[in-house]
Amino acid sequence: GFLEVLDKVEHNTEANVLVVKSSHEKIWSNGIDLDWLLPAVQKEGPELGKKFHVEMYSFIKRVLTYPMLTIAAITGHAFAGGAFLAFAHDFRFMRSDRGWLCLPEVDIDMTLGPVFSAISRRAVPMYKFEEMQYTGKRLTAQECEEHHIIMKACHIDDLMNEVLAFTKALNKDRELIGKMKEETHKDIIAVIDETISSLSGK
Repeated sequence: GFLEVLDKVEHNTEANVLVVKSSHEKIWSNGIDLDWLLPAVQKEGPELGKKFHVEMYSFIKRVLTYPMLTIAAITGHAFAGGAFLAFAHDFRFMRSDRGWLCLPEVDIDMTLGPVFSAISRRAVPMYKFEEMQYTGKRLTAQECEEHHIIMKACHIDDLMNEVLAFTKALNKDRELIGKMKEETHKDIIAVIDETISSLSGK
């Protein structure tokens, strides 16, 4: 899975930048498969739900603290967990001809919880985060660029060229970037660690 790819890139390459895109023509990531998770939790019990969330938050922390610069090349819709994954990246570019960024939890009777709230606030200005969270509004790439949620909105034909051009300025030392991220995101890391500890009963 994704974690294995992160490990391979870190340990088996000399890359200093990680770009994450999707091969799906319409969707970058829709996040958690609730149609699978909710019945599974009902069948197996709440411990499965806790285990799933521990693994999910650990994954988000891994992306957030990854020891090289990360770019989400958002090639389609990014909803809920997909949006949070994008927010955990250092930079975001988004195709302008198709796709929305959306936090739909309010319409499915869910809160974001402390981890995803913290992740969102690092990437989205508070006034826009509140609008997205409380209304479930879908943002276009142009709106995301206007409110500095992404670096740039690009037509799909230009997206990867723009991303790769941007990476030319990102050839930075891995160890230094890793330390910078730990310092910069220490408050979010603390929220993640506290939440994981609580779910794990520690």
